[in-house]
Amino acid sequence: MDKMNKKDYQKYAETKVPKPTYFKNIMYAFLVGGGICTLGQIIRNSLFKFGLDEKAVATGTSIILIFIGAFLTGIGVYDKIGKVGGAGAAIPITGFANSIVSPAMEFKREGYIFGVAARMFSIAGPVLVYGTGSSIIVGLLYLIFKKGR
Repeated sequence: MDKMNKKDYQKYAETKVPKPTYFKNIMYAFLVGGGICTLGQIIRNSLFKFGLDEKAVATGTSIILIFIGAFLTGIGVYDKIGKVGGAGAAIPITGFANSIVSPAMEFKREGYIFGVAARMFSIAGPVLVYGTGSSIIVGLLYLIFKKGR
């Protein structure tokens, strides 16, 4: 067998690596993310028809979208949406619900306490901790500097 030098091997390896389909991936992410946001807008418009104020509509829309994301994750559909949509499925609020429910679903056979409850926040937990911690720090700084005015 003939030995290859590094340059020849690099050329050979480049011919075997599949070419990424950037345009297709971008379009699917745009369509899936846009579809989720369109669904959110439909829910929002529907809630306004019940005579709710802006704050209640925003809260209700978030709750419904989180429920839909968690439900679709629970029945195994959101993972398929995520494979097609990539970042388009990961960015909206439904992606956050998916990131909380997915680890819990993987460990449900270990029981509700040591499986589901223990693993539920393994991915989203750090985001919640640092988000809450930084909001407290910003709030305290705001109070301190606001009193000086």
